[in-house]
Amino acid sequence: MEPAASLKLQSPFSLPVDSDDKATEFRPLQISSPHMRAFHLAWLSLFCCFFSTFSIPPLLPVIRDDLKLTETDIGNAGIASFVGSIFSRLAMGPACDLMGPRIASAALSLATAPIIMSASLVTSPTSFILIRFGVGFSLANFVANQFWMTSMFSPSVVGLANGVSAGWANMGAGAAQLVMPQIYYLLISLLGLPLSTAWRVSFLIPGFFQAVTAVMVLAYGQDLPSGSYKDFRKAIGKPKDSFSEMLYNGLTNYRGWILALTYGYCFGSELTTDNIIAQYFYDRFGVNLQVAGMIAASVGLANLFSRPMGGALSDKMGRRFGMRGRLWGLWSVQTVAGLLCVLLGRVNSLWGSIAVLCMFSVFVQAASGLTFGVVPFVSKRSLGVIAGMTGSGGTIGAVVTQMLLFSGSRFSLQTSISLMGLMMIVCTLPVTFIFFPQWGGMFFSPSCNANSSGPEDYHLLESGSDKKESK
Repeated sequence: MEPAASLKLQSPFSLPVDSDDKATEFRPLQISSPHMRAFHLAWLSLFCCFFSTFSIPPLLPVIRDDLKLTETDIGNAGIASFVGSIFSRLAMGPACDLMGPRIASAALSLATAPIIMSASLVTSPTSFILIRFGVGFSLANFVANQFWMTSMFSPSVVGLANGVSAGWANMGAGAAQLVMPQIYYLLISLLGLPLSTAWRVSFLIPGFFQAVTAVMVLAYGQDLPSGSYKDFRKAIGKPKDSFSEMLYNGLTNYRGWILALTYGYCFGSELTTDNIIAQYFYDRFGVNLQVAGMIAASVGLANLFSRPMGGALSDKMGRRFGMRGRLWGLWSVQTVAGLLCVLLGRVNSLWGSIAVLCMFSVFVQAASGLTFGVVPFVSKRSLGVIAGMTGSGGTIGAVVTQMLLFSGSRFSLQTSISLMGLMMIVCTLPVTFIFFPQWGGMFFSPSCNANSSGPEDYHLLESGSDKKESK
C-alpha cells in the first residue's frame, strides 16, 4: 500500500488520472493544468468563434434594409456560412491528428478573426455573402475542441467533458443574439453613430476577442497531459499511421457516416434555428429587434446545461448499459427533439412558441452531447477524422436544411420549421444500424469477446469498470 500511496503523492497532476494520464474526474470549476486549463481554453476559444459567426443574424433586419437584401440573398448568405464550415471541419480532423489541437485551433481563429472585422466594409449583397462564407470557417474549431477533450479526459468522463466544453462554447451563438443588438443600440445612443455605421462598427468587437483567445490558447495551452503534440510525436519516433492510413481508416468506418448524419439533424438543426429564429419572431409576432434577439438567445444559452446534460446522460447510460445505452439514449432524445420541432411550427401564440422553443433547444442540444458521447469510441486510430466527419455532418445538415426549407419562398417559415422536425426524426433512424463487435448495438448482442483485438482500437467504460484499451 505504501508504494502505491507514494506514487499517488508523486503524481504531477491535481486530478486523478488513468494509465494514459487522462483525467478520470471532471471538475469544471477548477483551472488546474493541464486538464482543466485545456478545458477552459478550448471552450472559451470556441465560444468566441460561435459569437463571431452568429453576430450577424441578430442584426439582419437592420443589415437587410441598409444593403437592400432580398430573401434569396439572406438565404444564400446563411448557406454560405455553413458551407465554409463544412470544408474547414473536414480539414480540421486530420490537422489535429497531425499537429495537435492547440496549434490547429489557434491558427484557424487567428486566420478568421479579420474576416468578421471585415463585415464593417460590406457594401453589397455579394460581399455580405462572402463575409458569411469566410466567417463560417471558424466553426471548425469545434473539431479541435472535441479532439482536445478526448485527449485530456478518460472514457469514464469523456462524454461529460465533451458535452460541457461544446455546450458552453455553443452559448456564444446565444450570447451573440443577446449582445449584438445591445452593442448596436449603445453605439447609436452613446456615440451618436448613424444607423448604417453603428452596425458596421459592432463587428469589430467579436473579431478582437476571437484573436485574443487564440493567443491565449497558444500561450497557455497544452495538447496532451504529457506535453505538446510535437514532443509526443518525437517520443514515439514516428506516427502510428501515415496520413493516408488515418484518413482511410476513418472514411471506411460506417459508424462515422451514421453519426455524421445524426449530427446533421441535431446540431445542424440547432445551427439552422440560430440563423432564422430571430427573424421568425420579428416577422411573425411583430416583436422588436431587441426582444427577438432575447428570444433567439434562449436557443444558444440553453447550451449552458443542455448539451452537458446529454454528455452526462451518455456516460451514465454507458456505465449502466454499455454502448447499447449510449445509442438508445441518442435515438430517444433526438426523436423527441424532432417532435418538438414539428410542434414549434404549428403553435400560433407568442408565449406558446417561446415555451416550445425552449424545450426544443434543451432536447436538440442534449442530442448533440449524446452524439459526441459515442464519437470517441468509434476509432482510436483515426479520432480526428471521425470527429471531423461528424462535425462536418452538422454543417452539411444545416446547409441541406437551409437550401430545401429556408431559401426562397416555397414554404412559409412555420411550415419549414415543422418539416425540419420531420427530417430530424427520419435521419435519426440509422442509429439503429450502428454495431460494435465487442459491445453490440441497440438490438443485437456483441459478436465477439469485449477484450479481443480487432481492426480498430476500440475503448469503452462498461458496467462501472474501467476496461483497458485493446492493444
